[in-house]
Amino acid sequence: MLDKKEGQKNNFLPFALPDIGEEEIELVANCMRSGWMTTGPNAKQFESDFAEYIGSDVHAVSVNSATSGLLLALEAVGVTQGDEVITTPYTFSATAMVCVHLGAKPVLVDIEEDSYNISPENIKAAITEKTKAIIPVHFAGLACDMQAIIKIARENNLKIVEDAAHALPCTSNDQLIGSLDTDATVYSFYATKTITTGEGGMIVTKDEDIAKRCRTMRLHGISRDVFDRYTSTRPSWYYEITAPGFKANMTDIAASIGIAQLKKANDFQKKRQSIKEQYFEAFKDLPITLPKDSESNDIHSWHLFVIRLNDDAPIDRDEFIKKMAEDYQIGCSVHFIPLNFHSYWQEKLGIDNDSFQIAKNLFEKSVSLPIYTKMADDDVSRVIEAVKEILSP
Repeated sequence: MLDKKEGQKNNFLPFALPDIGEEEIELVANCMRSGWMTTGPNAKQFESDFAEYIGSDVHAVSVNSATSGLLLALEAVGVTQGDEVITTPYTFSATAMVCVHLGAKPVLVDIEEDSYNISPENIKAAITEKTKAIIPVHFAGLACDMQAIIKIARENNLKIVEDAAHALPCTSNDQLIGSLDTDATVYSFYATKTITTGEGGMIVTKDEDIAKRCRTMRLHGISRDVFDRYTSTRPSWYYEITAPGFKANMTDIAASIGIAQLKKANDFQKKRQSIKEQYFEAFKDLPITLPKDSESNDIHSWHLFVIRLNDDAPIDRDEFIKKMAEDYQIGCSVHFIPLNFHSYWQEKLGIDNDSFQIAKNLFEKSVSLPIYTKMADDDVSRVIEAVKEILSP
């Protein structure tokens, strides 16, 4: 084994890599040759393609990031100063930070131990007269218990904006996330996601008024889409500001990448699924807890593969990550550092490291292994061999 390790010293296997082909490169080149690089025909096509992919007659609004998408979606459903929005501490900071930018208070509740997803029972217990919305986060690409969450929202007249940054493609009760009976769903196309545009996101909603508001607010509050402004028969210089909007539109360059990537989304998920199955088989006898799989025939996007080191593991989480990097030249990561571990949120919400015990316990033992479509069979085998060598009794 020593010789193999020596041979890997200059061959670091990163935690994640985007899977970009000649199709994406050609579409980007065509976009640049066209002279139309900001929001234009490619953004329109990407939105149309994405809406068709989700189905259920949804509207799709492209944005420059999922963070912007969450902000716009919450604003569009009426979240404002003094409102409370229930979400999870086991997420990236953006999920909660968008609430702050709207003057609302994120109310964090603990998660389920098996899924890492927000607990419906904890949502129910946190509802007050100030609660306006719920942001469920589909952690790692496994759908939250959306039937329970939708029921709670209906009973309490609450809005639901799904954080689906990890969840493409992903289903709940055989329905694609994005097509459920919620108010809006927001996807991320960051470089590590199932499909990427480099930076970017998409808001999906069945509500035409929400879509219209998001389109207005994503571009300075201009009364009509900039694409229409440059193709309509009215004077091209005319526009009207009707709301205090933002600058959150997706460029045509990014959208051109998304057009090609979306066609590969299902194949990308199948490759991730294949890696997951190899990991499950290889790691079943190790002192770890494997991630929860989807139930019945539902689709798990497998954006992340998060293992949890058991109490009888020979080393702790931090030492495991260090050995993977230094001894085996394999990158790992941690998802996520819970919000209650960050000084900003501790001061803002009056919480500390011990505020959410399940989130704390999972964080301290969890590590994300590489799982992405550019991994060759040898790369997968390399990860398996390293994990087994480090953790085998």
